[in-house]
Parts: sequence; structure tokens; C-alpha cells
Amino acid sequence: MAAAAVQSAPIFDTQPRVQLEQQGERRVPKHDVNASLNFYQPNADGSPPAPTYVDKPETYQQQRDTHQIVVKDIAGEEDKYSLDRNGFQVYQRPAAERDFIDDEQIKSGYYAETEELLKDVTGADRVFIFDHTIRRAPAGSKGDKLNRAPVQQVHIDQTYDASLSRVPHHLPDEADELVKGRVQIINVWRPISTVQRDPLAVADAHSVPESDLVARQLIYPNRNGETFSVKHSPGQKWYYRSGLAPDQVLLIKCFDSKTDGRARRVPHTAFEDPSAPSDAPTRESIEIRALVFHTADRD
Repeated sequence: MAAAAVQSAPIFDTQPRVQLEQQGERRVPKHDVNASLNFYQPNADGSPPAPTYVDKPETYQQQRDTHQIVVKDIAGEEDKYSLDRNGFQVYQRPAAERDFIDDEQIKSGYYAETEELLKDVTGADRVFIFDHTIRRAPAGSKGDKLNRAPVQQVHIDQTYDASLSRVPHHLPDEADELVKGRVQIINVWRPISTVQRDPLAVADAHSVPESDLVARQLIYPNRNGETFSVKHSPGQKWYYRSGLAPDQVLLIKCFDSKTDGRARRVPHTAFEDPSAPSDAPTRESIEIRALVFHTADRD
């Protein structure tokens, strides 16, 4: 992938401002973390990364380039960060669903809640949820297909091309019209219980140049996709929100068709907090992945 300059932060912010409700006493104190983050280690011969096969977990691992990174805690400063400005945003919205055990109940109830949340935050007129992942693996286990352990590898879920290809894949009868407007993919990451270990870090989109992104094939049984692996570079800026609670979500923009200076994609990863108590409960979370459409925004 050709090198490109780091995206300059836009001087505008079209994201609606969200007033966070006053938080109660947090169980986790505010603190920055000096964390080990795992980045992509390029192959010595310059060859592309080996593909990942969805049905072959042994292919998920890749060579790691581990760096010590200061991950800044944004607790108390959440309103400084938004989807269009930085590519991520903390939003206060309790969910009626609390247990996230019954898959059909999640799809029939929580999906609708999340669609409305995304419309409220972004101003979109159409939302299509195509996937969700629950992470609640018991301590010491490797997780399974439905309840997977946190991923400690910096990544972006889709490349630009793979993101747009999801529109005809999921909505074939409407795709030609939908892609004429603004298209986004936004992940909605919600703790099932207050996060006390393995929090999620996000990079400011404008601190990660295109030259840090490496496309990696993701092979499904019936189609091919692509993800971005991410190389380390010294200008990257990393953030997290300590003690994220079940009535809050972390919104992560994985794709935006707009190329006018607004944040387009956000690398993210789980990480170990060395200050977490050894008996802290295993992190539990649900992550929704959604196509977000602004059909009237065709500029």
C-alpha cells in the first residue's frame, strides 16, 4: 500500500454533541496505562500477510511487533472525542437487555435498541446490523466461536473495499441506491459488566497514516473479505475509557465513505492493564457491527 501523510484533523465537527450523564462512583479509578500493544510485523521477504480463514482459528495468529504504548484515559473528558473528529466516541445509553445470553432475544430486542442509538448519534436514516460478538470466556480458557476471548492484536475489522462490498452482500436489492449516499460501518461495544481488566484501546484516526495499514485476506466459507493489520509508527495516539459500565457504549468507526477529512477508520485492540487486580473478573462485552446509511448525503 502506498505511503500517505497522516490525516490532518478536520477543522469542523459535524457529529451531534452528546451530553454525557453524570457518572456515579466508578469502580475503576482514572489512570493512563503503559501497555504492551501488539502490532503487525511485516514479513522479512516483503510478502503479504498470510490469509485468515474464519473456520480455522489456528490461522488467526500473525507475527507480532510489540511496543510499549501509553494509553490515555479519557474518563471525564469523553465529550472531547467524537466519531467524525477522532473515529470513536463514548455514549451514555442504558440497554433494556442486561444478560445477553439468549441469541434470538439479542437479535429481536437489542438489535432494535442499537439501531435507534446509532440513528440518534449519527443522524443516519438507515441502519443494518450484520453481526454481533459476545466475549465472556472464563479466565484461563481460549474461548469459543460464540463467546470469544478479547483480541489483543491491533486491527481494523474491514478494509475500505471490503466495507463497501458488505452492502451488496447483505442488501443486494438496495445496494445500487444505498452506495450513492454516505456509508459507514460502526461497531457498538458495550460492557456486560463494568470493565476491570482487558479494556479496549482505540487510536485517534488522524494519528494513523495509510502507510500503517496492511490488507489481510479474510476467507469465509462462501466469500472473501479483507481486514487491516496495523503497523506501529511513533505518531500514533492511543486512548481508552477506564471502568466502562453497562450503561455506556464505545462507538468505533471502522469505515466511512466520506473522504473530506473526517475520521474514516479506527485501529483498536484489547490490552492488559498491569494495574488490574489479579482477582479482577474476566471482561464481558457484546459488540454489534452495523452498516449505517445517510441516503440523502450524496456530496
